[in-house]
Amino acid sequence: MKTLHKLILALVSALTLVTGPALAAGGGIPWDRFPKERIKDNAALQSGAQLFVNYCLNCHGAEFMRYNRLREIGLSEAQIEANLIFTGARVGDPMRVNLDPRDAKEWFGAQPPDLTLVARSRSAAGMGSGADYLYTYLRTYYRDPGTATGWNNLAFPAVGMPHVLWQLQGERRPVFESRTEHGHETQVFTGRWEQVSAGTMTPLEYDNAVADLVAFLQWMAEPNQKARVRLGVWVLLFLGVFTVIAWRLNAAFWKDVK
Repeated sequence: MKTLHKLILALVSALTLVTGPALAAGGGIPWDRFPKERIKDNAALQSGAQLFVNYCLNCHGAEFMRYNRLREIGLSEAQIEANLIFTGARVGDPMRVNLDPRDAKEWFGAQPPDLTLVARSRSAAGMGSGADYLYTYLRTYYRDPGTATGWNNLAFPAVGMPHVLWQLQGERRPVFESRTEHGHETQVFTGRWEQVSAGTMTPLEYDNAVADLVAFLQWMAEPNQKARVRLGVWVLLFLGVFTVIAWRLNAAFWKDVK
C-alpha cells in the first residue's frame, strides 16, 4: 500500500512538472519534436542512463526503477556497477537519491520530484507529449540575473531548477524582437539563439545528448514499451488472419441455405 501511495505521488509530481509548464506557457514557444527513434536504440539509451545518473540523480530520484533493469538496454551487471552506481547502492536497489528532504526544502523550496514517470505525463490540449516538452525544456535554458538560480527557461518561465547541463551546452541568449499586440508592445522569441560562451559540446552534440537523456526517461517510464508494441503487432496480425478464416467459414456454412 505504501508503494502504491508513492507511485501515485510520483505520477502527480510528473504531471505537475510537465503539464504545469504547458499551461503556464500557453501561447508561448512551440515544443520541438523529440526524435522518437532513439527509444529503439540501446546505445542512445545507455548514453541517456549515463547522463541521468551523473546530472539528474543527484537531486531527482527514480524510486520505481531498479538498477538491474538496465540489463534490458544491453548493459551487464558489472557495467552497471562500474559506470552507473556511485553511492554504494547494490545493483538490485531502486535508483534512489541521497538528498536529504530537509536540505532540499531549504535549497529548492520543495523536494525535487521523482522522475520515474515524468516522460509518460502528457500535456494539455494536444500541445505535444511529455517527451516533446522535456526535449524542449532541456534545450531552452538561458542566463537570467533576476532569478534566484541565475537561470530561466523559455519552456518553463521562472523555473526553479538551475541549468545542470550548462557546462555541456555553454551559455546562450535567446533573441527577442518587439511586436505590438492588442495595443501593447511585447517581446517575442524569434527562434534564434546567440552563443555567449561555448560548452564542452557543440550545439549538435548537445541536442543529441539531450535526445539520449529524454529517450532514457521515456524508456524508464515504460520499460515494456517495445515488448508491448511487438505483442500488439502480432495480435493485430492474428486478428486479421482469423477474420479471413471466419469470413470463409461463414460463407461455407451458409452456401446451401436458401
